[in-house]
Amino acid sequence: MDDDALSAIERTNELLQQVLTKLSTTPATHAVFVDAGYVYAAAGRLVAGSEDRRSFELDAEGIIEAFIDKARASFPDSRLLRVYWYDGARRRIHTTEQERIAELPDVKVRLGNLNASRQQKGVDSLIRTDLESLARHRAISDAVLIGGDEDLVSAVEAAQGYGARVHLWGIEATDGRNQADPLLWEVDSQRTLDLDFCKPYVVRRAALEYGEHAPAPSRDDVHFVGARVAGGWLVSRGRDDLAELLPGHPYLPPGYDQELLVEAERLLGISLRGHADLRRSLRDGFWEHLRAQV
Repeated sequence: MDDDALSAIERTNELLQQVLTKLSTTPATHAVFVDAGYVYAAAGRLVAGSEDRRSFELDAEGIIEAFIDKARASFPDSRLLRVYWYDGARRRIHTTEQERIAELPDVKVRLGNLNASRQQKGVDSLIRTDLESLARHRAISDAVLIGGDEDLVSAVEAAQGYGARVHLWGIEATDGRNQADPLLWEVDSQRTLDLDFCKPYVVRRAALEYGEHAPAPSRDDVHFVGARVAGGWLVSRGRDDLAELLPGHPYLPPGYDQELLVEAERLLGISLRGHADLRRSLRDGFWEHLRAQV
């Protein structure tokens, strides 16, 4: 072998040694990937007995801080890159709550779409994209995934293919499991967050029932509130969005109907559950205003 070839080999070995030295001194990095829909549903069911996020309040800032603290304890020699918070929103426009979460330090909010039935669309693909990209660029060595959908298996496989370790965290289920078996089989480790962990961050919303101190409203009062809610939705959601409901009159999709009920109860300060006549007045007021304005 001539001198030039030997020199080239020596330079290559020197560069390789420099890379290995740099890698050995680079601190490990972890990130936390949170499927917010899973957290709301699982924590709500565990603490408040309901998966409907409108029936309880979740202290998102508090539980995110708890996730960060738990991850730091799990990876003491690693630094946090950031927390990714994946949620759904109509037309991917941040809600007020999502805006507050996005303002938190070390938190990135990523939004999928939310359809008329309040089902998230596109969240799993966002998780896969971020997990795979960060692992491919060696930006993370460990990923904490908080979710339960089987569709996340491909995200786990993609990250592991680039050398990252994926740790699945779940919230204690009231019965059976709330995470898919194929997902549990694929990850590098598992952890369950129990009732004691979740309880400080979930508060059930309580509506007053009719009684001596909460007299029943009149049908006109409830009708007016239905119109008021419709007016507010026209401003916040846009006429085109709500115009999609008109062909279905007088039927209101379950997601919208439940949201209308919760908002009306908030404005009235009492519960309308079990009072079909008042709920009809509420829907009538909603439709009347909507049809007059759109």
